[in-house]
Amino acid sequence: MSADLHPSAAPDDRAVISRRTVDLSVSVLLFLIALALAYDNWKVGIAWAPDGPEAGYFPFYLCMIMAVASLVGVARSLTDTNGRDGFVTRGQARRVMQVFVPTLIFVALIQVLGIYVASFILVAGFMIWLGKAPVWKALLTAAIFTAFMFYVFDIQFTVLMPKGPLEAAFGL
Repeated sequence: MSADLHPSAAPDDRAVISRRTVDLSVSVLLFLIALALAYDNWKVGIAWAPDGPEAGYFPFYLCMIMAVASLVGVARSLTDTNGRDGFVTRGQARRVMQVFVPTLIFVALIQVLGIYVASFILVAGFMIWLGKAPVWKALLTAAIFTAFMFYVFDIQFTVLMPKGPLEAAFGL
């Protein structure tokens, strides 16, 4: 029995989920995605027309290859004898969530505050919370980063970025 699954292991060292479960779940998900995409391409047309292949011809067959590969993945995960090993420990999952959750909040904040204010909050927040940086350094770095992003994207490349109420107040 591996140390990751041993009941007396430290709480942060115990596995949250087995590798076999993850392999099986991902293979099934990819199979379902392949079927959905294949169906869409079949509706578009997968035949060979007089002037060449229809729009869905090549994507359809790529989806079929993906579906077969996914079924191979399902079979391998079901027959894998080493798949009981842990995929991720509680400590590892916690560290991933420390990045994932703020990033998810960042994406939501872009819709409300615009990309520049949301980026400022994300950079400063990460530096203070995870990096344990002094607040003044985090705020200064976030301000410089955000100003540089604005300069590059809005001024130099004239790329339309999601704006929020702060930019609207400045007429940007």
